[in-house]
Parts: sequence; structure tokens; C-alpha cells
Amino acid sequence: MPTPNKMRAALLLGGLALAALAYLGLRGERVEVARVERGELRQAVVASGRVRTPLRIEVASQITGRIATVAVREGDRVAAGQLLLQFDAAEWQAGVAQARATLAQAESRLRQIGEAGLPLAEQNLRQAEATFRQAERHYQRVGELVAKGFYSPAQLDEAQRARDIAASQLQTARIQVANNRGDGIEVKLARSTIDQARAALAVAEARLAYATLQAPVAGRVLTRNVEPGDTAQPGKTLLTLAPSGETELTAQIDEKNFGLLALGQLAQVSADAYPGERFAAQLNYIAPAIDAQRGSVEIRLGVPQAPAYLRHEMTVSIDIEAARRADALSIPCDSVRDVGSSPWALAVRDGRTVRQPVKLGLRGDGRCEIVDGLGEGDAVLPAAVPLREGRRVVAVNR
Repeated sequence: MPTPNKMRAALLLGGLALAALAYLGLRGERVEVARVERGELRQAVVASGRVRTPLRIEVASQITGRIATVAVREGDRVAAGQLLLQFDAAEWQAGVAQARATLAQAESRLRQIGEAGLPLAEQNLRQAEATFRQAERHYQRVGELVAKGFYSPAQLDEAQRARDIAASQLQTARIQVANNRGDGIEVKLARSTIDQARAALAVAEARLAYATLQAPVAGRVLTRNVEPGDTAQPGKTLLTLAPSGETELTAQIDEKNFGLLALGQLAQVSADAYPGERFAAQLNYIAPAIDAQRGSVEIRLGVPQAPAYLRHEMTVSIDIEAARRADALSIPCDSVRDVGSSPWALAVRDGRTVRQPVKLGLRGDGRCEIVDGLGEGDAVLPAAVPLREGRRVVAVNR
């Protein structure tokens, strides 16, 4: 049976507990709150992307042949005109030599016409003219003698045949001279033969040039798909080059951030392989359509001064500055409720919780800008605190 002292002690403790509960009920529950603060707020769109080159050059063969030498490896930097690979060119070298010999023969023929053919034809023409004049005079004398009865008509016929033959030879000589002059058939034919020989030489030299592949521009070798001894086929890509110049980054951005993007926005980028190094980029392309399968939009950023360690297809982290406010009111975003529909915050006013609708602005670094609904210094409860509106509380800064 409890003693009187124990009973008095139990009653005293019960009274104290009731007093404490009454005190807490009057003063309220202690809760941690966040304050509306004024300061700079930056909103960013963050994504993972890759390094790419705006332009790739695929070096392919235009001939079928055996590869003798490959002078570069993947990753090598090359200068414009630098040797990339060499075919076994013995066949094409022989073709060039043959074409040059044919051209020399055609040119020699044209010189021969000018130096010997035309003078000889002119000399033959002079002889034919003299022979014809002599045959003509002989024919006239025989005709006079036949008329006087000294020669028979048969002798006149013989003189006439001689004159006709001389006339034919004269005509032939005149044609030969005309043919060997600058606008004659022989000269035109010789010049045509020269043109054909030159065209054949150009084809042979072009085929020989195809046997040596050089870098069309300065850049870096991305891929090498050939080894010495391989047989290349026309159109097959042997090497891929990335020309030197502006590097580009590409990324897929969630379509919910589409409205935050604008051409010209600046970004800070770091390569996953070099997380401590950052470099600048600028947004210069936003795809005109959304990828329905992934719910994203493609963007590309130019890198005016790419660091030397960047490599094609390297993974990078991209931080695009979408907006910045130097003097913004903000609260932690975890204190905003129903963000996607009608945002509100559970504020503390006069020691009680109050449901306060808010209008949001920028969002960045875990904080949301308050455009309307709260003022600087106002206290709000984190959304995770399970209190209802109208509860008496004691606000404690967290």
C-alpha cells in the first residue's frame, strides 16, 4: 500500500506534467523554419553532353589498289597537304610514262610538218608547176606542127596526155601544200593527236595522283580503317579527319526546360575526365522539334577556345546560365508545396501556421524566387513537416 509521501510525490509529478502540457499548448510546438532571403539568384540548365566536331572529312580511295604505306595513326594531328597513305603506284607510273611518250611523238609529228613537210610540199609544187608549163608549151608546138603536116595527130594526142598528167600532178602538189600549212588538214590532224595525247597524259597523271592521299585540311585523325597491304576499293572510307577549328558540344535537354533556353546563352563546361577544369561555351543551336521518343530537345554549343585535352566523343557536364537576378527574394525549394499546380508555402505568422499562396520566378541552387506572396524575413516551414494550417508553433531558424 503506497505511503502518504509517495502519494504526495505522484500527485506533484502529475500536476507538473499537466502544467507543462498546458504551457506547451499555449506557446506552441517548436519547429525549424527557413527565412525569405534577399540576394543574387542564378537559374541554370544542367545536362550531360559529348564533344563533337561540326565537320568530319571521310578520306576514301578513288581507285582500286594495294596500300603500300599508312603514314598516320588515330589521334595524330596533321597539317594540310601532309601524306596520309600511299598506294603501290608502279602501274600508274608506267601509264604516265607511256602517255608522255605518246605526247612527245605527236608533238614531234607537228614539228616535222612545219620543219620538213611544208617545205617539201612547196618544193614539189614548184617542180609540178615547171613540169606543167613545159608540157603546155610542148603541146602547143606539137599542135602547130600537126597543123602544118609535119607531125601526125597521134603525136598531138601524146602531148595532150603529157599535159594532162602534169596538170594532175600540179593539182596534187597544191593540195599537199594546203594540207601542210597552218590551217591545213595535216596540221589539224597533228594538233588533234596532240590534244588526245595530252588528255591521256592528264588522265594517267590523275590516276597516279590518286595513289597518294594527302590531308585536305589541317586537323586530327579520328579513325583509321586500313593497314599496309590491304586492297582499297573506290568509295570505301579509309580515314576520318576532324578539321581544326571550333569544337562543338551536343546534348539532349529535357523538354520541360525548353522554355529556359535561348541562343547566345553562356555555359560553363567540364569534362568528366578532368572535373577540376572548366571552360566556356555558348549555345548556338536549338533543335526546332522535340524528340517524342525521349521527350528531349537537342542543343549544340560552340567552344571558341577548346582546351587541348578535349577529344571527340568525350563526355562533358554542361551548366547553361538561363537567367540571373541580382536582387531576388527566395526560399529553399523544399519549402514550396504543389509546385506543379498552385504553389504555396506554410508560413508562420503571429505564432500560427498560415497557408500562403506564392508566385514563383527563377529556380537555382536549391532556392526558388518568390515574386509575390511573401516578404523578406518571413518564416516558412519545410514541406516535409506534417503540420496543418492554424497550428500554434514556435519558429526556430534552421
